Amino acid sequence: MTCAEIAKLIDHALLHPTLTDKELEAGCRLAAKYQTASVCVKPYALRNAADWLRNSGVMVTTVIGFPHGSNTILQKYQESEQAIEDGAVELDMVVNIGKVLSEDWEYVTEEINTIQQLVTEKNITLKVIFETDFLSNEHKIKLCGISSESNVGFVKTSTGFGFVKHSDGNFRTVGATAEDIKLMRKYSDPQVEVKASGGIRTLNDLLMMVECGATRIGTGSTQAIMEEALSTGNGGPGIIRNDDKNAY
Repeated sequence: MTCAEIAKLIDHALLHPTLTDKELEAGCRLAAKYQTASVCVKPYALRNAADWLRNSGVMVTTVIGFPHGSNTILQKYQESEQAIEDGAVELDMVVNIGKVLSEDWEYVTEEINTIQQLVTEKNITLKVIFETDFLSNEHKIKLCGISSESNVGFVKTSTGFGFVKHSDGNFRTVGATAEDIKLMRKYSDPQVEVKASGGIRTLNDLLMMVECGATRIGTGSTQAIMEEALSTGNGGPGIIRNDDKNAY
């Protein structure tokens, strides 16, 4: 695997609520430098991101119903329409988590089908975010089935903001795990790809998720991962090759 191939696995995430406009622009410039697959920006920043990344080879992505998935189907549809108009070519939509936990599968199916129909008409890609920290394996398997029947582009683990209250009273998020990636790969149709997102901060994290079946990685740690890959590719241990020393 080359450093360029690693970069093309990454959706560079710029979603933290405190990110300023300058930081968003810098993040887009970083993604363009490394030639990631995409940049996933907050919805209001889409038009600017599309300008910053024009002719860069990096796709522009945003989130729908983020981060809790609680918007109505109509609101998610309208969000999606606006995002497409503003330049998004991929949409990462949080499923209605409460409806999943309620096992209201008719509602969940309608929601996913509605947005998938729109993106099909517009020839763009939908990723369905499960927020795996909140769900049982049975819920995840059911969602893989519904997403496969709807022919979505990707199933995705997490938002990175799905904080769960633990026994010590503190709220933490786990995010992507090897077990969840394997499960989602096993129970999704072959044409549905798997995106690992949440807590992926190192090159080893990324490679482990790929080994388990992920074909796209959501992370805000792109620079650290790419610096590690480039270092490895320039003589360090591992499987990474840097075929073009001047690429970055």
